Amino acid sequence: MTAHLLVLGWGNPSRGDDALGPMLVDALAAYAERALPAGSVDCLTDYQLQIEHALDLVGRERVLFVDAARGLDAACQMRRVEPQRERQITSHALSPEALLQVFVDLQRRPPPVCDVLAIRGRRWELGEQPDAQAAADFEQALARARGWLHDAVACGAHTEGVNA
Repeated sequence: MTAHLLVLGWGNPSRGDDALGPMLVDALAAYAERALPAGSVDCLTDYQLQIEHALDLVGRERVLFVDAARGLDAACQMRRVEPQRERQITSHALSPEALLQVFVDLQRRPPPVCDVLAIRGRRWELGEQPDAQAAADFEQALARARGWLHDAVACGAHTEGVNA
């Protein structure tokens, strides 16, 4: 059975702060397993968003996208995203907005409610590890993601399907 909540993070674990997205999803999955009702949330990671991820949105009511981002003033930032057609869709560097548009084009219906949690990143070199500041930013982002999960469960997003 498909959980009605999905957390989807991406990034390259071998490229410094780019690892923050998958790290957060892994930590959130462990947290959800012990703190939320069974089957409430599915957690997925990948190196990048791909067109195929539109199929992972089917049957979901809420989705949290997680990625490291350059240029943030705060440790993390959450924002709502809506479908948006990009001029050119490639198999690389797909935005969450473009992924939602692919969903709409394929499913012929509105996508689930989607938010992006961006985690401040500074270091992206191959072989680097996240530094102490990245670890502190990660903890703030994890707290924000836990809050998102609890809000989604409390709002009944794990009940039978709007987007089935």
